[in-house]
Amino acid sequence: MTKAKVPVLRVYCADAWPGLIDECEAAMLAVLAKNVQRVQKAGCVGVQSYSNHWPCLLPQHGPAHKHERAIYLAAWQQPLIDANGGSFLRGLFHSDGCRVSNRITRGERVYTYPRYNFSNESADIMRLCQQSLDRLGISWRMCRRNMLSVARREAVARLDEFVGPKW
Repeated sequence: MTKAKVPVLRVYCADAWPGLIDECEAAMLAVLAKNVQRVQKAGCVGVQSYSNHWPCLLPQHGPAHKHERAIYLAAWQQPLIDANGGSFLRGLFHSDGCRVSNRITRGERVYTYPRYNFSNESADIMRLCQQSLDRLGISWRMCRRNMLSVARREAVARLDEFVGPKW
C-alpha cells in the first residue's frame, strides 16, 4: 500500500508463475476489489487494486519493513486462519518457501527426499507459520534463525495436500 489518497494493494508476482498471478487477481476480486489492474514490470507483474477498505482487511500494514515491526493477527483474523490453515500455509510457502529434493550422502550411499523450506526475516511471520503447521499436525524444525524446514516423510506428504506446485 502507498500514501496515495486511496490505498492500493499491490502484489508483485514473477512472470514465471502465471497461475499465481491469476489466483492473486481472483483473490482480490473475491475479497473486496471491484477492479484489478495488472502492471507489467521487468520479470514480474504488479497485481493491484485501489480501495479505502484495504487497511481494514490488512491491519498489519504499516511503516517500515515487515521484519522491523510487529506483525500480529487482528482478533477477527485468527478464526479465519484457524479454519483455513492449509490455505494460509499455501500462501506462505508460495511466497517465501520452496519444495526441494534434498540429497545427502552417507558413506557410499546417496539418499534423495523431498523437503519444504520456509524463510522469512520476520519472527512474527515465522511464528504464524509455525502455529499453523502445529495446528495441522505437521512437524517442522528451525534450520537457522530465519529458516524453517519440513522434512519428515509424513509431514511433507501432509503439507503437499495444501501447498501443491506453483504454476
